[in-house]
Amino acid sequence: MRITSKGQITIPQQVRRELGLKPGDEVNVVVQGVIAHIVPAGEPRTRGQRVVEALQGKGDVELSTDVIMAMTRGS
Repeated sequence: MRITSKGQITIPQQVRRELGLKPGDEVNVVVQGVIAHIVPAGEPRTRGQRVVEALQGKGDVELSTDVIMAMTRGS
């Protein structure tokens, strides 16, 4: 494997398959001496969890819950 100028590597498909890694999964790199181990990070998150995490704190519209409910009900 070759490291890019950004410090990135591509995990081979066979390794991803054996570890059960999918796009968007997080991994940890554990260093022991001169050996680096790639391990899945904690509990895998669903696509929905990743979307919610990405959107949290992004809203910039200052509407009250009552106004939003009225808008969704067509009032």
